[in-house]
Amino acid sequence: MHKEEREWVDEAIRTNWVSTVGANINEVEKQVAEYVGCNYSVGLSCGTTALHLAVRLAGEKIYGVPKVGHGSLEGRRVFAADMTFFATVNPITYEGGEPVFIDTERETWNMDPAALEKAFELYPDVKLIVIAHLYGTPSKIDEIRSIADAHGALIVEDAAESLGASYKGKQTGTFGDFSIISFNGNKIITGSAGGMFLCSDKSDADKIRKWSTQSREAAPWYQHEELGYNYRMSNIIAGVIRGQLPHLEEHIAQKKAVFERYRDGLADLPIKMNPFDAENSVPNYWLSCMIIDEDAMTPQVRGDMDFMYRSEHGKSCPQEILEALSAFNAEGRPVWKPMHMQPIYENHGFVKASDDGIDVGADIFRRGVCLPSDNKMTAEEQNVLIEIIHRCFK
Repeated sequence: MHKEEREWVDEAIRTNWVSTVGANINEVEKQVAEYVGCNYSVGLSCGTTALHLAVRLAGEKIYGVPKVGHGSLEGRRVFAADMTFFATVNPITYEGGEPVFIDTERETWNMDPAALEKAFELYPDVKLIVIAHLYGTPSKIDEIRSIADAHGALIVEDAAESLGASYKGKQTGTFGDFSIISFNGNKIITGSAGGMFLCSDKSDADKIRKWSTQSREAAPWYQHEELGYNYRMSNIIAGVIRGQLPHLEEHIAQKKAVFERYRDGLADLPIKMNPFDAENSVPNYWLSCMIIDEDAMTPQVRGDMDFMYRSEHGKSCPQEILEALSAFNAEGRPVWKPMHMQPIYENHGFVKASDDGIDVGADIFRRGVCLPSDNKMTAEEQNVLIEIIHRCFK
């Protein structure tokens, strides 16, 4: 937090604009659209609500307006990123759709274009793709967009983790037909909550704004012709975000410094940092991760809720490292468990680039670790973490 957040929140309280309208919301929408480079943005209560409305809107664009009580994707398959947070794909299910998960590629840990192309061969009727930029690293956007266009499919872009990241000079959040960002408490810019829908067409922005405020029509009484939600951002939350936005580049620089200290401090270990396409993209370094080399992995087994591993000299595994960090009150985490491995979605379609190829997302989950990445962490504190990780391999 910085001092500006309190100033804008105090102003909202002082002027009595504390609900879902006010100067903070208007200014945040304007500033985000200008920064990202999109035409319109709509402030919403969180990234998940933004995703839900983006997915609903895409479904209605493709398949038409459903009957009341039926989702816009009912009975339809949707291609979705496999290695991501649960919230990326749940809105497909909210709208009655069936996610089909697309495996991950190793160069950015995002959706594999080769697997996506194969998925269209298996399911040629699909007309919607939901992508994500994992840990603030841009996907292989050109390839994914080319495939989507060739098959007449729309893209919903989950840029929740990647605000400030760019691909070929353009900000993430501008590559989907509809895109979203998040201001959740752990994001690079936070309002404690909040999200944003991003688009190029005013009519789409107006539609999302209407849906997010219970779809009230412009009548002198409460008139409703469409299903609505209480999804709008509050002016209080917007005040926190408004105070954070001037510090976005500062936060990115701090996150980059954290990443580079890990990269340099762990360079002598049999690990690699989470990758990105340095030629075409600039990540926002939201989360620093590492993956252990295969020949340096000690045996590790994970169930749905528990795990076992064996310590071996010169080797380690994610759970050993996470336990060691936790013993010193430092929080690391496993990388996202792929969606096709989640019990709720394990019977859904999952497409790899080749039938005999390795399940890349499962392999990254098996060997990957999300490291403590707080931008307030000092170099001295991070050096302690680096030493803890070294000891796990001794």
